Amino acid sequence: MPQRGLEAPILVFQHIDCEPPAAYEDELLERGIALRRVRPDAGEELPDWRGHRAIVAMGGPMGVYEDALHPWLADERRLIGEAVRAGTPFWGVCLGAQLLAAVLDARVAPGAIPEVGVLPVELTAAAAGDPVFAAAPESFPSFHWHGDTYELPTGAVQLARSARYEQQAFVFGRAYALQFHLEVSGSLVAEWARVPAYAESLRRLPADEGPPALIERASVAESRTIPLARELFARWLVHVVGL
Repeated sequence: MPQRGLEAPILVFQHIDCEPPAAYEDELLERGIALRRVRPDAGEELPDWRGHRAIVAMGGPMGVYEDALHPWLADERRLIGEAVRAGTPFWGVCLGAQLLAAVLDARVAPGAIPEVGVLPVELTAAAAGDPVFAAAPESFPSFHWHGDTYELPTGAVQLARSARYEQQAFVFGRAYALQFHLEVSGSLVAEWARVPAYAESLRRLPADEGPPALIERASVAESRTIPLARELFARWLVHVVGL
């Protein structure tokens, strides 16, 4: 059986070309921490999670319940569930957050309307006592691009909410879920705006909130969001992963 050691990499699940770990990857590279990127959407085989120090799961246009369209989702959920229940540190973003909720038997489903744009995130009172989110301000802007939401899993602690979506972040043991995208830059948002799979969300936006406005607002916000992304992720690496 593989053993996690100081030389073991962090396992990163990326689900589409344009949704890399971005600022989180920058933090890993700066600290000299190895990562192993796996693309289940491209047919890459899932490795044994026990050979890794932690797992990071990023976003994607698919829903966690779309097994008929994306058969690999069931295998990824199974892996995440086994790893999280065994105590492996986990950091899930957007789809990654929904995958964590799903493996903890919480309902994941489409929300009333998509949440797209640079919008405020509000911390809960519990966040002040969390080793990761205690470093965040009580309210901060973040980029959002999602149409699905989840219920808070039994045993999880809610860390953040927004005006449109009650569930924005939670922690379950050593596993963290973030529905929002602190990690992205304006240039990365510009890539998303060109992806056909994201076109439906864009069509439902008011004319003055279309791609040019999204890109501009994300570019302006990144001077605040990216440093916060790296600070929270760094605290997870130190206080949760133990690096």
